[in-house]
Amino acid sequence: MSPMRNIQLAPSLLAADFADLRGAVKLLDDAVDIFHIDIMDGDFVPNITMGPMIVAALRQHTDAVFDVHLMVRNPDVWIGPYRDAGADWISVHYETAPHLERTLSCIRESGARAGIALNPGTYPDGLEYVLNDTDFVLVMSVNPGFGGQNFLVSSLKKLSALRTRLDEKGLSLVQLEIDGGVDATNASDIVRAGADILVAGSSVYRSEDPLQAVEQLLANARAGL
Repeated sequence: MSPMRNIQLAPSLLAADFADLRGAVKLLDDAVDIFHIDIMDGDFVPNITMGPMIVAALRQHTDAVFDVHLMVRNPDVWIGPYRDAGADWISVHYETAPHLERTLSCIRESGARAGIALNPGTYPDGLEYVLNDTDFVLVMSVNPGFGGQNFLVSSLKKLSALRTRLDEKGLSLVQLEIDGGVDATNASDIVRAGADILVAGSSVYRSEDPLQAVEQLLANARAGL
């Protein structure tokens, strides 16, 4: 892997104290450049998280990138509201976007970076004809819906396959992101497999010292280069 890859950590607010989301952002604002925000609708996934008003309220307290992951049944209708609320990156699930190229185009036209999310059981082969239309691919390493799950080792093989395909197509600017069960013990393997952006929730916000957890995770991740 090229040493020029920029490895980043995106703390997931899903694992933060929902009674103090502003505090959760402020705590890590100087240590990270990205916050991952999971949007769940109680339909596509069995949980409900936060709407555009909460994202807009948080937007006032940080200049960090808001990486908004739409785990919703009809993502197209939510692109505008979340972009208006302050989303900088918006990812939609391959499984919920029947007109994926059009959906990605809508995200890009809104001014946000466009991402494709894949559930653990989804083969990446279906992305072949839309890789040129995306800015990043989000590999789910747990089944979406709840935080605190164990990392699925099979996701490393998927990351590696995607990295190989992106390299073959000359798409070095398309980033690979991974979300689910990421911690200091697997961070280097994840980067070695091809990930650029690591989403970490419980291993950061539910640790005794979230700032130290971020530092350790990043150090271990970069050791995988």
